[in-house]
Amino acid sequence: MERATISPSLLSQNYLLFPSRAFATRLHSFSATRNLSPSSPSSSIKLQHSSSSSVSSNGGTSLARCNAVLSNSSSSTDVSEVADIDWDNIGFGLKPTDYMYVMKCNLDGEFSNGELQRFGNIEVSPSAGVLNYGQGLFEGMKAYRKQDGKNILLFRPEENATRMRNGAERMCMPAPTIDQFVEAVKATVLANKRWVPPAGKGSLYIRPLLMGTGAVLGLAPAPEYTFLIYVSPVGNYFKEGVSPINLIVESEFHRATPGGTGGVKTIGNYAAVLKAQSIAKSKGYSDVLYLDCVYKRYLEEVSSCNIFIVKDNVISTPEIKGTILPGITRKSIIDVARTQGFKVEERNVTVDELLEADEVFCTGTAVVVSPVGSITHKGKRVSYGEGSFGPVSKQVYTVLTSLQMGLSEDNMNWTVNLS
Repeated sequence: MERATISPSLLSQNYLLFPSRAFATRLHSFSATRNLSPSSPSSSIKLQHSSSSSVSSNGGTSLARCNAVLSNSSSSTDVSEVADIDWDNIGFGLKPTDYMYVMKCNLDGEFSNGELQRFGNIEVSPSAGVLNYGQGLFEGMKAYRKQDGKNILLFRPEENATRMRNGAERMCMPAPTIDQFVEAVKATVLANKRWVPPAGKGSLYIRPLLMGTGAVLGLAPAPEYTFLIYVSPVGNYFKEGVSPINLIVESEFHRATPGGTGGVKTIGNYAAVLKAQSIAKSKGYSDVLYLDCVYKRYLEEVSSCNIFIVKDNVISTPEIKGTILPGITRKSIIDVARTQGFKVEERNVTVDELLEADEVFCTGTAVVVSPVGSITHKGKRVSYGEGSFGPVSKQVYTVLTSLQMGLSEDNMNWTVNLS
């Protein structure tokens, strides 16, 4: 897939995106072909792709593209390049931003042109498939502002697009092509660029949603779908920040079962963990570590992140086999660790191995890499390290985050620069 470099100035606040549904901005794919005359107040910015169709990851062709037409307005008011909020204390929670992206699709899989709309509530039928039968998927990704204060980096967005397509196939839903997904993410981030935190202060969390919004009464796939992206600036996911978290092993409640949907990012997977997570947090734990539901001795994952153990400098993590989400940060850490000379094993990992490990850490988009300070299993508490990262987790964390934030050269070709 071609990686385009896009200038945020093309989406500056002086070029208003119409906030109403009636005048919502139509989106098209970005390319290096630009028609821009800033000196003319009545001119429009046209970003055209040379092709009107794209090939999906499954080999099919989608006729829908995301073309952007942004109208200039002399009545616009200047807005600060970076939002005026307390960036040192943003935490991990929703902070409403300026725009969200919306694109509709029928069951036949042909998406309409997407559009940027003012962030706000959406209208949906009470009999929508997502409300009645849980036909919904979401993704999580981040954008970082580089040290120069102008360039913004996305991290492996095509991986999120691919994962959404895989999940959609499992949930009987049409999904955007990889190009449609990535271009929509770019447009949404640039439209909300003032909400990307200053370098080192956090990131812009990006939440793409795919929902069955068409009305359906009997159990069946919804007749219409909505692809929506919203964003929010965030800090650390766990209140401990990068300090070690404390987990409890859960052996009664289970996150997923063989043959189920544990391996895709469907919304129901997360509602299912709330009970055990709430109980754990009421007892002072940070989160829950789930075991397999058959033998109740093999590690699976934490509520919203993957788990790794380190023993004698060998890194091990549960293999992906349908009940564990294939995390993109997990995949990236495995690749980074191997480039650093570590041996990485993807296999069944037992609770006993966990309790004997030298280091334990979690990975995920929200947490990136989080060291585990203790594990409690059947009343037995085992501690790791001395209140900080272990040497192995610290090394892979530093390499990965330096790459994500643009502090080191991207030899992996993982980042997309919006400059």
